[in-house]
Amino acid sequence: MLLYVDSNFASPYALPAYVSLVEKGLPFDVKPLELFANAQKQDAFATTSITARVPTLVHDHFSLSESSAICEYIDESFEGTLLYPTGLRDRARARQVQAWVRSDLMPIREERPTFVVFCGARRPALSKQGVEATQKLFAAALQLLEGRGEYLFGEWSIADVDLAMMLQRLVVHGDAVPQRLVDYANHQWLRPSVQQWIKHQRPPLTEY
Repeated sequence: MLLYVDSNFASPYALPAYVSLVEKGLPFDVKPLELFANAQKQDAFATTSITARVPTLVHDHFSLSESSAICEYIDESFEGTLLYPTGLRDRARARQVQAWVRSDLMPIREERPTFVVFCGARRPALSKQGVEATQKLFAAALQLLEGRGEYLFGEWSIADVDLAMMLQRLVVHGDAVPQRLVDYANHQWLRPSVQQWIKHQRPPLTEY
């Protein structure tokens, strides 16, 4: 198997795809692409990916892009650690969380890019829109975790990685975050499969 990722190892979407493969104990190669140089738009990759985006997984002459689709494909194709809850409603909720952090909270994604998390970048104080987005994130995350322990569904799932990724944009930068959410996000960050992604070497921060 081959997983295309960004060369900075900072994509919040490549992260869960990568973690999914590691959690399953699968052998795979990683192919970094220089997104700033528009490598994803070159014909060979664009044809493979179809959407010309990373991550893209290639497995037995089948290629698939979009990270949540990759996570589901991996979970349904291979034995090993379950990536999604087994209960119908919890599994639906996990997919909801994944879809939500990919489609909403744009001010956070813009004002706290993942270079903050993985490369130590600094950004100005949050705008009014950014603060409103954080309040929405905190309210939803606290509701999702109400009555739960260290994970959204009692046991770890790939949705925990996605939610923690969004929270870490703020936690790592030093923005005010409820302690319950700080503890939750930091616990997910200590998982060995996540640490494997974090420990990848990255270009110097001056390149961003």
